[in-house]
Amino acid sequence: MKASNCFSKSLLVLIVLVSFPWPNSAYSHVNNFLDCLRSFHPNDTVSISKVIYTRNNASYASVLNSTIQNLRFSTPTTPKPLVIVTPLQASHIQATIHCSRIYGLQIRIRSGGHDFEGLSYVSPVPFVVLDLANLRSVEVDVEKRVAWVQSGAIQGEFYYEIAKKSTTLAFPGGICHTVGVGGYLSGGGYGLLLRKHGVAADNVIDAVLIDAKGRILNRKSMGEDVFWGIRGGGGGSFGVVLSWKLKLVSVPETVTVFNVRKTLEENATELVHRWQSVAPKLPAETFSVVSMRKVSPNGKPTVEASFSSVFLGKSEELVPLMKARFPELGLQKKDCTEMSWAESLLYIGQIRNKTIEVLLDRSFKSPLNAPSSKTKLDYAKTPIPESAFRKIWSKLLEEDAETAVMGFIAYGGKMDEIPESATPFPHRNGNLFHIAYNVGWTGQENEKTRRYVKWIRDFYSFMSGFVSKSPREAYVGYRDNDIGTNDRDTSYGKASVWGRKYFKNNFDRLVRVKMMIDPHNFFNHEQSIPSSFA
Repeated sequence: MKASNCFSKSLLVLIVLVSFPWPNSAYSHVNNFLDCLRSFHPNDTVSISKVIYTRNNASYASVLNSTIQNLRFSTPTTPKPLVIVTPLQASHIQATIHCSRIYGLQIRIRSGGHDFEGLSYVSPVPFVVLDLANLRSVEVDVEKRVAWVQSGAIQGEFYYEIAKKSTTLAFPGGICHTVGVGGYLSGGGYGLLLRKHGVAADNVIDAVLIDAKGRILNRKSMGEDVFWGIRGGGGGSFGVVLSWKLKLVSVPETVTVFNVRKTLEENATELVHRWQSVAPKLPAETFSVVSMRKVSPNGKPTVEASFSSVFLGKSEELVPLMKARFPELGLQKKDCTEMSWAESLLYIGQIRNKTIEVLLDRSFKSPLNAPSSKTKLDYAKTPIPESAFRKIWSKLLEEDAETAVMGFIAYGGKMDEIPESATPFPHRNGNLFHIAYNVGWTGQENEKTRRYVKWIRDFYSFMSGFVSKSPREAYVGYRDNDIGTNDRDTSYGKASVWGRKYFKNNFDRLVRVKMMIDPHNFFNHEQSIPSSFA
């Protein structure tokens, strides 16, 4: 597919000048920046000058807030972009890069707005948001089993287009359907099919990238090193990925799901402990997750463990399998529901009484996500001792854990077969499961929310004895500024602190990739790859 085929919809470019106390020099450049945008490609089919909106336009705030998924980063004191650009065609991105370089404005690239630290739309220095929401075409070729997807598409739009054309094809993407494809793939991307087909980045065939010089590059012209780097090296470091060529994978017409809930009084401790040894060794067709939270049935606080699974097959296969491998759970046929793969995404996402058309709803608020939240992630190499769970439960029963959730997602299967160096995503063989911690809340920032954040940080510290070490691994798709951020010059020393946790031994190769494609560090943020070893 030619790059030009990716840009077929009408352009909306929104320029927002937001009242925020940047230095006066930043404001003085804005009009010049706008003139630069208009003059970059004056003969474009869709002129950028027709679709520029300044703060005199009433829609600027709604555009800025349209895909902010975490209200921690939408407060009166949150730094706002001087300019927002939502392009449709390559020349508009080239113009934004060119003019930002001239006038010293930083670029933040946003596809779905789910960055856990808001790095795709917040910066401490004068900046421009390049919002890719209108670059969202999806072209599925069932015969060739491939798809071209633009970075501004959400995963749900991609899944829906696959489901429209085939009941036996899928993509190893994520669970939350409003996540943008660009950011998801840039982080590696785990999902329901990771044990069968690896992470999303393992299934990228080609990509179209615009670099800091404004060049439009595909896999061949960017080279294998850069192509390796953009598939899991984190967004916002190497350039703007316009579109991705993705390999589709086979799934059966019918998959089976179940959710079995057990409290501490119903043997949850023993079951969770046993799950750690069983789930990573189940057939690769089995996605398995257990989540734990405080509940209060009959007004008495306890911990509930929720065991969920998606099995690539029918219940008549799954029930005997679970009886043989995990009889303690007591799974019965009545606990199972058969459905399509697309429908299973809704089930695991706890979306009930909706058809798959909800996948097209970009504004849908998932029941899994609170309006404001803090998330952290660990990797477990060995089972957590059963005795330790009693201490974990006491933490989850604390007052400030009232909204907290702890989730284990099993690895193994295909993940054990793919080398750590295959993509920047290194969390492969040797990991039994990853552990996600989340605490969420509604309403404005206040003392209670500060207590929630303190609780999750303290809990994360408590868990250090049970997870990976040297480094304590983390997932770049779940950005966490607590593990380290760059200094103003993005030094190698500072970046290594967080970089080795995300990428392990792949970090140095990512630095070399950065030196090839962006040696002057134009694309940078608090956790971007440094452009030198200094």
